Amino acid sequence: MSADHNDNHDHGHGHGHDDHDDVGYHATVKGYVIGFILSVILTAIPFWLVMAKVIPSSSTTGLVLLGFAAVQIVVHMVYFLHMNSKVEGGWSMLSLIFTIAVVVIMLAGSIWVMFHLNANMMPIHDMRNMP
Repeated sequence: MSADHNDNHDHGHGHGHDDHDDVGYHATVKGYVIGFILSVILTAIPFWLVMAKVIPSSSTTGLVLLGFAAVQIVVHMVYFLHMNSKVEGGWSMLSLIFTIAVVVIMLAGSIWVMFHLNANMMPIHDMRNMP
């Protein structure tokens, strides 16, 4: 009976720890060097754009800088945080998507509330004209 008990209730010893079938990203020196070079380039170009005033419009410059920042975030996530859809069965990517959704909802809601508070509050100059 005790032999049958031990055979039927394997408590997971020995599986999962030595499994090398993970198809996720494995860090290499080449990957870190590529990520570092891309990060330096994606930092130097916006710095140059601002310091040399290449784009005359400040709003256009800001949008270009935001684009470079978004690309640099992706570079850091792929090359340094090793995030892709295959690592950890996709859970790290799912948690990233959930985090982005929560941040977008919070920012959009905050901006919406502030806009409507500003639009619906009575300005101070209208209060002087009240009887």
